[in-house]
Amino acid sequence: MVSMLNSRTLGLAAALVLTGLSVSALAQQPQVPVLAGGEEDFDACGSQGVVRGLDPNGDGFLAVRGGPGSKHGMLDKIYNGMIVNLCDQRGSWLGVVYSHETTDCGVGTPWPRRQAYSGPCRSGWVYRKFVADYAG
Repeated sequence: MVSMLNSRTLGLAAALVLTGLSVSALAQQPQVPVLAGGEEDFDACGSQGVVRGLDPNGDGFLAVRGGPGSKHGMLDKIYNGMIVNLCDQRGSWLGVVYSHETTDCGVGTPWPRRQAYSGPCRSGWVYRKFVADYAG
């Protein structure tokens, strides 16, 4: 029985390596969707922020994570000066919707029901310290 479990574990690890995933990726927290809307009279994402304060001599980017915390996997990188839509907040983490292009993300109109963002743009979680209020 133990031998069968070990071979299954090795088989799973081999499959992950072949697909480009690491065993550590399995240990990361599950993704937490960014919620938007919930107010009939207000935009789905009530304000915007600008990324600022990143050290250009350091890594120079702000990690967009799959959930509100550093234990969640990194989904993307954003940089000083980038504008993001502020849609959700959990503690010191902001749920943002953004685009690397000038795409309309569809969050500038009211959504009567609070729901997970699933539009044409990207979404994720960033640490609040590096986002300043921009508009809203």
